[in-house]
Parts: sequence; structure tokens; C-alpha cells
Amino acid sequence: MNSVIDLLMNHRSIRKFKPEPLAAEQKKAILGAAQMASTSSNVQAYSIIAVTDPLLKKELAEFAGNQAYVEQCGLFLVFCADLSRLRNVTENCGEIFHQNTESFLVASLDAALAAQNAAIAAESLGLGICYIGGIRNVPHKVSEALRLPELVYPVFGMCIGVPDQEPSLRPRLPMGAVVHENAYDTGAVLEGIQEYDETTRRYYRERTGGQSEMSWSRSMADKYRLPVRPHIKPFVENRGFKLD
Repeated sequence: MNSVIDLLMNHRSIRKFKPEPLAAEQKKAILGAAQMASTSSNVQAYSIIAVTDPLLKKELAEFAGNQAYVEQCGLFLVFCADLSRLRNVTENCGEIFHQNTESFLVASLDAALAAQNAAIAAESLGLGICYIGGIRNVPHKVSEALRLPELVYPVFGMCIGVPDQEPSLRPRLPMGAVVHENAYDTGAVLEGIQEYDETTRRYYRERTGGQSEMSWSRSMADKYRLPVRPHIKPFVENRGFKLD
């Protein structure tokens, strides 16, 4: 349809990178694109830590569950929800800074929007990316390593670099299970899940040479049968965020 949509439709996560740093112009373009993302009421409630120090990347790779590509990528970005800057400007204007769950959501969403802009910019330059949610495995250690102040927490990381692999596209849910017209359609969701389970079984069968036929439903059930990172709520509250 056009080059932008073609780029978006060919996204895949890259987990193997060539040992090449990003050029200064590439880094500047990616971060500039991130800053141009939509932001609620222009609050820009996020910060980005660009990690280039090899020892720090190695430490963060360990924190993220020993994901080697965190250490190997040309640039590792940590996107943070940031209310610290907003508190500073509010108090500098002589006002009391108030925050609640809404401001926590705004900061987290602003970080996500900026990250997706960065991802698209990087891929448009022929680079590969991979989001790293594992940065929340031990967020207190990540915060200490990055010297994050109160009211700042690491939402996720992103590996960016020159790809050294070309993985196949991972199929997504049928559009009918995700997009609803005028009202939510539970029947369409259930029908779409059934179709998608067959698709994902074929995908993993081909990807693993017949060693796995994991369905999407089974993989999601395995993921959510136990609480996922229950430490996050007390952690962000200890960082000064109010979830009320």
C-alpha cells in the first residue's frame, strides 16, 4: 500500500545483532522521533536512558534474565515513566503536586508511545529492535544501576542494532478477534481464538521442525495461571507513585 505500512507489516523482534554500534546520526534520529510521539496534554511524562557502556549493558542483561542480546545490541534504551520532572516544575511554580492512578497511567503510556516511535524509526533505518519487558524482573536493581530518582520507574527496555538474523513473521490474532465495530463481539473473539490456535500450532511446528505445536491459548494459560510480576505494584508505590 505504501512504504510506511509495508514497514509496519514486516515487524519482527530481533534477538541477534552484529557487533556494530549505531552511528551518532542514527541515534539522534531515533531519539528525536521518540520525542515526537503523541503525549497526553503535552506532559511528556517519560525519560529515556540510552545505555552504551558495555559493563552497564552486561549488568542490565543479567537483570533482564540473562538475555544476551541486551549486551550485544548496538544501543540499549530504557524507557521510564517519569513524574519527577512534572513534580519539579509544579513545585517551582509554587503549587502542590498531586498525582494518582491516572497520572501513573499517563506516564506509562507516554513511555510506550515514545518507544513505538523509536522502534519504527529504527526499523526505517534498516535496524532491528526487541522490546525487553524483563527489565521489570528486578526493577529496584535497574533503578539503582541507572540512578533513577523518586517518581521514575523503568517500564521496559529496547534493544536496537544491526540485525544478524531474519526470523519469520509471527502471526497475529485474526482481525475479527481484535477489532469490533460499534460493540464488543464475544462470539467473534472466541471464533478468532480457535482459528488462531490452529495458526500458531502450524507456526511452531514449522519453526521447531515438529518439536512443538504450542497453541496460543495454551501459551497464554501457562503465562497467566500464576500472578505475573506481583512485585511491581509495591515497587512503584515505593518509588513514590500513588495508585489510588
